Amino acid sequence: QDAFVAFHVDKLLVNKYLKPLLIGELAPDQPSIEPTKNKMLVKDFRELRASVEKMGLLKPNKLFFFLHLAHILLLDTAAWLVLFYFGTSLMPFIVSLVMLSTSQVQASWLQHDLGHLSVFKKTKWNHLLHKFVMCHLIGASAKWWTLLHSRHHAKPNCFQKDPDIDMHPFLFTLGKKFSVELGIKKKKYMPYNHQHKYFFITLPPLLFPTYFHCHTFYIAYTKRYWVDLAWMLTFYIRFFFTYGSLLEIKSLLAYYFIFRMLESSWFVWVSQMNHIPMDIYYDKNLDWVSTQLQATCNVEQSLFNDWFTGHLNFQIEHHLFPTMPRHNYWKVAPLVKSLCAKHGIEYQCKPLLTAFADIV
Repeated sequence: QDAFVAFHVDKLLVNKYLKPLLIGELAPDQPSIEPTKNKMLVKDFRELRASVEKMGLLKPNKLFFFLHLAHILLLDTAAWLVLFYFGTSLMPFIVSLVMLSTSQVQASWLQHDLGHLSVFKKTKWNHLLHKFVMCHLIGASAKWWTLLHSRHHAKPNCFQKDPDIDMHPFLFTLGKKFSVELGIKKKKYMPYNHQHKYFFITLPPLLFPTYFHCHTFYIAYTKRYWVDLAWMLTFYIRFFFTYGSLLEIKSLLAYYFIFRMLESSWFVWVSQMNHIPMDIYYDKNLDWVSTQLQATCNVEQSLFNDWFTGHLNFQIEHHLFPTMPRHNYWKVAPLVKSLCAKHGIEYQCKPLLTAFADIV
């Protein structure tokens, strides 16, 4: 199956776990593709996947990821040094906040790469560094992220299956069809006619410091991710020990909350620009390629856009090849565009600011 191939790097290892679940084989005269799935598109995509593997586009460039980690650690260290050398007056305080927020967001892009097993060939090394970046540098659970994000990739924009759109209908109403459905049912949880206004002061600045903050600890505790919790504790010990030596308690708490708000705003605008403007509905049981393409769009490439979005401006390619190292997205993009053109599927790519406006 295409989802199985897309998600797993070491297929021989995973096959060992699947063997006890095997209940039989399809008879030769039975169709292997359901009627709801585009047989020719599936065939062409599998040929494209084989070509991508032969071209070596699934092999990571370790220097790229090393330099990315280095600039995260440099910014993290510089944020503290600014306060240490220049004091805690307003300007050093702001400069330090910007540096730490940038370091945190770039770390979130790197943990995303590690969570998708796209940095090292060996799965265990991806998992180990994932814990360091996600748990120690960011202060959240790596397994919590994997649990939610794998579901998102399996069924993007599918209501009740994709956790990234769980905010419908309690905070926002998403998608044209769901808005009509709520109207027919006469259900209203929020003043949705003003949601394009209250979006700015709710989801972007508050997702990390409120919901994610609580949810990552809740899931890690209830599912007994004790190793993750221990790693997460090292972040808070390091943060409050280093910054607590420079800032009074009120300033320290303000510093922490503000950098979480800045980090959250950056993350939300980037993560939502590729999905929220697209089709959002119940699961239609489409093939893998169609499922991903109807829920994702791209943002134009530039050095700044690549860095600012962690290469998630290539969201289409990322969803079709989730284990592909991000530095290779631009190489496979023309091939994916050709596949879409052949099958009459829209391949959306837009400027960064247009993508932000489309969220609203």
